[in-house]
Amino acid sequence: MLGSIRKSTLPDKAQALPGRASAIKPPSQHYVNGHNLLPPYPVDIEYAMFGLGCFWGAERRFWESQGIYVTAVGYSAGLTPNPTYQEVCSGQTGHNEVVQLIYSQNDTAYLDLLKIFWNLHDPTQGMRQGNDMGTQYRSGIYYYTSEQQTLAEQSREKYQQILLANDKGMITTEIIPAGDFYYAEEYHQQYLAKNPGGYCGSGGTGVEFAG
Repeated sequence: MLGSIRKSTLPDKAQALPGRASAIKPPSQHYVNGHNLLPPYPVDIEYAMFGLGCFWGAERRFWESQGIYVTAVGYSAGLTPNPTYQEVCSGQTGHNEVVQLIYSQNDTAYLDLLKIFWNLHDPTQGMRQGNDMGTQYRSGIYYYTSEQQTLAEQSREKYQQILLANDKGMITTEIIPAGDFYYAEEYHQQYLAKNPGGYCGSGGTGVEFAG
């Protein structure tokens, strides 16, 4: 029972695991497109970060999208520095499973990424996504600029009205500034390219967000 309580509520600083000083070292290249996973990046890039349940399926959908230079999965929006996957799954880091995107602002728009975000998961489920339960599966948009914040909040309001009109629930998505991004372990990066039959998430609401 105590474990389930921890997994459904975010810890405070006193409850959070201490973490460690050293970061998990990511691979040097993206497994699918061969681009550098770490900077330097092309000059026209922008950052985006989303949490929408299990990060394996989410990352694949984004790397398949136009204008994406590189994707990576990791942990963010929590308290523990340099967490491991096991620590995040304990519910005692406060972190979410997230996908960080490096994309070309000349080839795609942030609103296009928001369309993928809203349609790929069910943002009304709180601290879960389908059968995946815990704080690390919550819906989140982590913005890097004031423009991203505005577009995210406007899209949430618009989608909420669409959901209500279709007898769906209230959106629980958090929209907050992007914090530190901690790379997940190497085996998580581009997981579904390495394991094509692997688990890929629970799907959306069945109600389309068209932008």
